Amino acid sequence: MPHHILVADDDPHIREVICFALEKAGMKTTGVADGAAALQAIGRRAPDLVVLDIGMPEMDGLEVCRRLRHISDVPVLFLSARDEEIDRILGLEMGGDDYVTKPFSPRELVARVNVILRRARPAVPEPADDRRFSHGKLALAPASHTASFDGKPLSLTGIEFSILKGFLARPAHVLDRDAVTASAYAANIHVAGRTVDSHIRNIRAKLAAVGCPDVIETVHGVGFRLGRCG
Repeated sequence: MPHHILVADDDPHIREVICFALEKAGMKTTGVADGAAALQAIGRRAPDLVVLDIGMPEMDGLEVCRRLRHISDVPVLFLSARDEEIDRILGLEMGGDDYVTKPFSPRELVARVNVILRRARPAVPEPADDRRFSHGKLALAPASHTASFDGKPLSLTGIEFSILKGFLARPAHVLDRDAVTASAYAANIHVAGRTVDSHIRNIRAKLAAVGCPDVIETVHGVGFRLGRCG
């Protein structure tokens, strides 16, 4: 079954370009022009991923994502005409999986969508995914894509899950941003350091909420390492 992608952008030309590129890559698309229509479309048929413009009138993409996160963990790829860091951080902290700034390459957007879909729902689990990763009270099961701390389930996006798995696979190592990026994105995808920082911030917040304030420690000037998770 082809993946179904919802594209929400108030610019009809951009919607057309995105939908054409995704459909050429073998996906099915639905295009809507505003945030309210996006939420209605999701209510009628849950997509596999939402491409969501931040700068839509009336209800912007951040508000759509905020409401969406009350009812669904569907992956979200944000679009924005502004390259301001606050937009990137706000978007990711509100539950976005990735961020693309306009103007963008349709080929790169399709590549990022494929990465998110692959991480969120692996089509063919590798043999290593049959293992359970654990460290202290933190546990990840890639085959079922589940995570928990001290028995409490964690709701992680596909990118967050892959980043945390990368740390658990090398619990004694200090990972720089490039290594963290490699654990979650394809080799040909460029990701800004601030985007990685936002994902790590989200992981820390989610773990802190269930009683683990030290899941990822910062090693100043070097990178990050897995905490005690005790």
